[in-house]
Amino acid sequence: MHPPSPASRRDLVLGGIVGAALGTSAVAAAVSRGRSQDAAQRGPAVHTGQYVRWRLASSFPATLDTMFGTAEVLAQEVAAMSGGRFVITPYQAGELVGALQVLDAVQQGSVELGQTAAYYYTGKNPALAFETCVPFGLDARQQSAWLEEGGGNELLAPLFADFAVRALPAGNTGCQMGGWFRRPIERVEDLRGLKMRIPGLGGKVMDQLGVAVQVLGGGEIFPALERGAIDATEWVGPSDDLKLGFHKVAPHYYYPGWWEPGPHLAFYVSEAKWQALPSEYQQMLVTASRRAAQVMLTRYDARNPPALRRLVEEGAQLRPFGEDLLQRAREAAEQLLADEAAKDGAYRRVLTAWQKFRADAFAWSGRNELAYASFAFRP
Repeated sequence: MHPPSPASRRDLVLGGIVGAALGTSAVAAAVSRGRSQDAAQRGPAVHTGQYVRWRLASSFPATLDTMFGTAEVLAQEVAAMSGGRFVITPYQAGELVGALQVLDAVQQGSVELGQTAAYYYTGKNPALAFETCVPFGLDARQQSAWLEEGGGNELLAPLFADFAVRALPAGNTGCQMGGWFRRPIERVEDLRGLKMRIPGLGGKVMDQLGVAVQVLGGGEIFPALERGAIDATEWVGPSDDLKLGFHKVAPHYYYPGWWEPGPHLAFYVSEAKWQALPSEYQQMLVTASRRAAQVMLTRYDARNPPALRRLVEEGAQLRPFGEDLLQRAREAAEQLLADEAAKDGAYRRVLTAWQKFRADAFAWSGRNELAYASFAFRP
């Protein structure tokens, strides 16, 4: 996830769309000035009406235009609501900080805002994974319901307070695909010794099943597959996978991505910067983040079907994971969660509440929605 695109592209998109929305060139100029503003001038406003200029560091490259595009939507919405007074300039991964340093940058105050995923930082606190997703967990709608209405945000807020940040929603990819494999995987035994790029808890589960897990940046994956350094990789889904051309060297495309059934992304706001904002600007951020989160999932839902069709036309072979493999993976995932809970009371409290919500959500969706989908969604 490293190839940058020209910075001018982002500035033109921000300036053009915001300016059109407001019918004034002043807003487009304000967005353009956001990048070049001196650090001292980027301080938060102390009362309503003053100009506020923030930098947003993303964990994602601009080439992932649905993910990174959500940060652009946030900036556009805030600029529109503030009449161009509150300007947020998004920077792709690597421009300000590395993809996995976004939380640290916000915590340290070097940027005001970050776009990232909590499960990148489970080394700091394993319970952070529950804000994003865990293997065999909640789908996109269920994850949002747990966080927003099921008490998840309240349970996780103290964890983020330890990093002096607060979390706002940044979207969801929906259930991801199970990845690209150079050869078919018919049974669990076929995983043993397989070299696969897969991070996070999914990687830990695969490790339990005998996979030689590797973690590579996005730009390293295709060359590694091509020269045989790895045998398989997970990524996101058809829309993003098509851009990287994995099907040309690893044609077997498996589903579902059981390790990421509904990964929730977040905007992390520096608590100090948040407190310095006028209340009107705080509300703008909340409203804009919810709009941006909605846009991400709807874009993936619209873009994945034609991308999948094109992948199949170009030789991708769709294959479901076997029932036995899924069962073994779920058992390993549940054991990993239980082992972590046995070591940490705070983790155990989050897990217990999450498991109760999952049981209720699965009971409901497993009846009504599954019955409909099983009949209506047949290819």
